[in-house]
Amino acid sequence: MTELAISKVAVLGAGTMGAGIAQVAAASGYDASLYDLSAELVDRGLANIDRMLTKGVERGKLDEAAKAATLARITTTFELADAVRGADVVIEAVPEKLELKQRVFREVEGSTAEDCLLATNTSSLSITSIAEVLDRPGNFIGLHFFNPPPLMKLLEIVVGKQTASACAERAREFAKSLGKEPILVQDSPGFASSRLGLVLGLEAIRMLEEGVASAADIDTAMKLGYRHPMGPLELTDHVGLDVRLAIAEHLARELDDRRFDPPALLRSLVADGKLGKKTGEGFYRWVDGCRSDAK
Repeated sequence: MTELAISKVAVLGAGTMGAGIAQVAAASGYDASLYDLSAELVDRGLANIDRMLTKGVERGKLDEAAKAATLARITTTFELADAVRGADVVIEAVPEKLELKQRVFREVEGSTAEDCLLATNTSSLSITSIAEVLDRPGNFIGLHFFNPPPLMKLLEIVVGKQTASACAERAREFAKSLGKEPILVQDSPGFASSRLGLVLGLEAIRMLEEGVASAADIDTAMKLGYRHPMGPLELTDHVGLDVRLAIAEHLARELDDRRFDPPALLRSLVADGKLGKKTGEGFYRWVDGCRSDAK
């Protein structure tokens, strides 16, 4: 346990990111409450956590006792009030829709203590805009984790216009207690990481669209030539093509910049339901969570 006055972390959304964040919190010694709209969704999230932990044991990254202790700290619920009751930190990881996030936080704020740290995992939406509906916007901040949260060291802390300095400092210390390397950025479209990563990802898609090279060769160029741990097309498959499309459309509107116009290929794949790893096909095919072959 850390010296922070934090014991319970509530994570709202049991998808890939939410489940991963709950795992990180529990592995760091916090009690973690994982919420989603149904028992099926939270059970799926918990199964993903168990799968990630099992892989960690197989690779010698942790032992069975650590796995069991992490799972024991995680509770699941499909009742929002139960999830956030007694929470010191609430992290939202629901779909990237401004009105949805605002609606969630309006409800959460009324069910949490005045000093509860309220955080969104949004990768592109304005922190300031989400906080407009809150009575305590000074307690609101962005905690942008990276996929997969248990493995990625970076945690982007995004400060809104009304975020209190004490809130930002508490968020920074919390990030460090999770074993993350925090960076602090101001609320701006795409923040730092999404904006840079999206430009690279969209250009890689355009290159594939134009027949410059295969998906595998484009990715290999960045992995071997620039030491990226994962190529931009494989990364897009991990993030979700639908997520990348939504972010691109948002930045194109907010920045009025053609650099962020989504390529036709991206729109086509999303329309066909080929969203990447989560659907089994994107720029690559995926079998049991493992990359099979390039398209």
